Amino acid sequence: MKNKIYKSITVLLLSGISVITVSSCNDNYIEDIKNQGAFDTNNYFSNEEQSFSALVGVYDIMRKYAGGFENTVTFMNAGSDDFYSGGGSSTDGAGIQGFSSFTINQNTVPLSYWKDFYQGIARANLVIKRVPDANMGEAQKNRFIAEAKTLRALYYFELLRMFKNVPLILEPISANSDFYSIPQAPPATVYAQIESDILSAIPNLPQTVSGADRGRITQGSAKAILGKIYLYDNKKSEAAAQFADVNGTPGQTSQYGYKLVDNFADLWKVDNKFTTESIIEVMHTNQGSSDWGFWGQGNDEGNSICIMTGLRSYTLKTTTPNNDAPDLVSGWAFNPVTDDLFNFMQGDPRMNSSILNAKKFMQENKITYSPAYRDSGYFLNKFQPRTADKSNLPGPVELNFRQNYMVIRLADTYLMEAEALNGTGARAQALLDAVRARVGLTSIPVSMQAIKDERRRELIGEGHRFFDLVRWGDAAAKLGSRGFISGKNEILPIPYNDLVNTAIKQNPGYN
Repeated sequence: MKNKIYKSITVLLLSGISVITVSSCNDNYIEDIKNQGAFDTNNYFSNEEQSFSALVGVYDIMRKYAGGFENTVTFMNAGSDDFYSGGGSSTDGAGIQGFSSFTINQNTVPLSYWKDFYQGIARANLVIKRVPDANMGEAQKNRFIAEAKTLRALYYFELLRMFKNVPLILEPISANSDFYSIPQAPPATVYAQIESDILSAIPNLPQTVSGADRGRITQGSAKAILGKIYLYDNKKSEAAAQFADVNGTPGQTSQYGYKLVDNFADLWKVDNKFTTESIIEVMHTNQGSSDWGFWGQGNDEGNSICIMTGLRSYTLKTTTPNNDAPDLVSGWAFNPVTDDLFNFMQGDPRMNSSILNAKKFMQENKITYSPAYRDSGYFLNKFQPRTADKSNLPGPVELNFRQNYMVIRLADTYLMEAEALNGTGARAQALLDAVRARVGLTSIPVSMQAIKDERRRELIGEGHRFFDLVRWGDAAAKLGSRGFISGKNEILPIPYNDLVNTAIKQNPGYN
């Protein structure tokens, strides 16, 4: 899939289809729709190649999770109780700093979280509308449409989690459309639509993929997305059913080929792409030679979490005997780990793979680094920019780390299923046990608190914790000391630029 996708991106961008080119960070959502709708697509989507290149553009938005300065993972980590914002200073990135302290407002929230996901939705709408008329086989048509519907559902789900009150747009918008008058839809309406879309898509998706198709949506990955959507929509029995189908027998290989990898640390090896544990994985590469001129604007292909979470001015002391400290590229020191999380992880076998104890290495005279904003001495280790992983191709090293990001992996779906089962029963116990047994931990009685604790340990720094706290109703208790206000900070303010002269209303508490 990856090779096909990135080769097709070039074809797509050169084809002159402005509908799916990435606009600048200063363009707002409404302007994007106007520009996209103004392009005459009647001469495109004539065959399978063109249709596939358009589908590639829909997948391309998935790089929002880990690509660019405004990637969602480092941003959402900063708003959890496990990480501080970090960075060079308290003004290093107004959005991430404001979210971490819950002072974010409609002027500092990054526009891209709204704009980029809507751009993905616009691309999906065009694929869904135009592929039926393309000259290609019906099976391929149905698959392309199913993939686009599933991705559209995923992007709407991210908008729901981040903003809650969003417009529901299911058709390509033309230059003649009254795009200024599109209102926000009730969240229940959006949930119903995206749940229905995935259910209709699943039969037309392959059960598994291999080779160059790795990374494309399958029945298993669509069901995992649907299960997660159901869980957030508080449809727990429906969520449990979807997850059970994805997960199979806990600890064994499921019907879709999913299985927990034997060694937790192997998940974070850069060249260990598409393991049996991966359900939704975003491919990152240095092949695109990402550069500052287009970093974070859709055409860059590197994983930005790596450089953002790296230590500032890092030096490995090669003269120290038996130095077991990692050899790292200096980074920007975002997402330093809180003392609370570090203490919580004591004795857990996942500790060293998840958290880099720079404080200890400093005390042992093995490294030096420059403490940055909110430095704790502890750093996210899963995405550290290792010297061995530096790109040797053109483009800045900082922007071309090739570590993939897993949006959903099997340990995550195990624990979400156990949660959907309300943390009770033999099935929930087996799911919890499987996650713990993989790292050599013994069984403990299943409960909602045990599941919450296990998610915190297992999924450190993968961008899930803030959303977990909100879903559980625990955010105010865990984040109140940071300034979190219940009834307001569960969601983000809608960017000001996307409110002006439109029917869109600001979220409560942010006026």
